[in-house]
Amino acid sequence: MNTPVRVAVITGASQGIGAGLVQGFRNLGYAVVANSRSIGDSSDPMVLTVAGDVSRPGVGQRVIDAAVARFGHVDTVVNNAGIFIPKPFTAYTDADYDAITGVNLRGFFEMTRAALTVMGSGGHVVNISTSLVDQANSQVPSALASLTKGGLNAVTKALAVEYAARGIRVNTVALGVISTPMHDPSTHDALARLNPMGRLGEVDEAVEAVLYLERAGFVTGEILHLDGGQSAGH
Repeated sequence: MNTPVRVAVITGASQGIGAGLVQGFRNLGYAVVANSRSIGDSSDPMVLTVAGDVSRPGVGQRVIDAAVARFGHVDTVVNNAGIFIPKPFTAYTDADYDAITGVNLRGFFEMTRAALTVMGSGGHVVNISTSLVDQANSQVPSALASLTKGGLNAVTKALAVEYAARGIRVNTVALGVISTPMHDPSTHDALARLNPMGRLGEVDEAVEAVLYLERAGFVTGEILHLDGGQSAGH
């Protein structure tokens, strides 16, 4: 009897860490459902692209419905989509609040709720957070990141306990600064000084952290820091 292919849903999948995760899960033999606001078709028949802004009501359900329609089930969700806007707290606008909470919280909520409904017995949810939750930095004021990503850290533990009896694991990777297209190369030296190791993380290192958790069947409720020691201090 053939073993059904495992299926991973990845948000924010069009570039940077998300694109790396698509390739990383494909390398493990998974089918992948790749979502971002604007993502083109894939030439790989085992990669289904579903465009949509996860901050919009109903998009999470639509992505999971598309995954089930194409591949029959969902095994893993990686909530990679996120918005980071560093500003002094009183400089944040209502539009900033709506944008950040929309992607970081509603995106997580709707995608994960829909996925947990269809996972049955067994599955894995991985969230992407930031080490600024644990180690705030006056040079990088970003209270709305801490508000939203700190919520993901907390709900990781809550859902890990709630769904353990169903064999569903929930974990988070808390990132430091990763070298992605969102960071202008001219800022790299300054950003590297934010952690004791004095360098930026690489996309493939972030991908490997997620894939480690995917393979680590006895790990749940974990906040795994990939940050060059940033969360430990400086």
